[in-house]
Amino acid sequence: MDTIEAVKKDLHSYIDPEKAAHLPKFFQAHPGGYGEGDLFLGVTVPSQRKVSRKYSKIITMDELEELFNSKCHEHRLTAIFMLVLKYERAKTGHEQKQLVDFYLSNLSAVNNWDLVDSSAYKILGPYLYDKDKSLLYELAVSNNLWEQRIAIIATYHFIKKDDYTHTFELAGLLIAHEHDLIHKAVGWMLREVGNRNFNAEFNFLIPRYKQMPRTMLRYAIEKFEPALRKDFLAGNI
Repeated sequence: MDTIEAVKKDLHSYIDPEKAAHLPKFFQAHPGGYGEGDLFLGVTVPSQRKVSRKYSKIITMDELEELFNSKCHEHRLTAIFMLVLKYERAKTGHEQKQLVDFYLSNLSAVNNWDLVDSSAYKILGPYLYDKDKSLLYELAVSNNLWEQRIAIIATYHFIKKDDYTHTFELAGLLIAHEHDLIHKAVGWMLREVGNRNFNAEFNFLIPRYKQMPRTMLRYAIEKFEPALRKDFLAGNI
């Protein structure tokens, strides 16, 4: 049995029929939904992580690419988990670049919020931290929902390093975006800034919060003191 078939067999052993029925609704896989066309086995994330740890060292990049481009959501997410593990084990810049190039060449498969959120700040963020960040700005203005989410979520790695510059600049670019998945992503990253540096987030919000989509603002101020949160929502700051 080749590695791909072994991965698929192991994932199938964890299928939960109730989750299989629920997940298409949760990820909007219906016609016209952002996850349209996705197929779901009904396998939990912890089980997918268990499978990824078992096979990440032995799966080839060609095999990984095949999983990346499966119509099955759990195949793609498990492949992403394996790519992240490979990146974390990479010992040289050359190895890291090869894995990032693979990620970017298969970006069309990173096409739902969990796939983005499990990879962008674990692969692209670390790689670009000490490099030119222009790629993130290209993704942010690409008119592709998932590439735009990748751009802002990748900065989570920078935030963890107390570098907020690119989070703020990308948030500014995306502030008028029409989709709530971008509103949530931007709000989440701003909240993470505030968790580390309240004044930095507060000063960013003051001239912009009245123009923000409501969901973005609610996510951004979620951890503020109740009275201050109320004033922001009322436009009284």
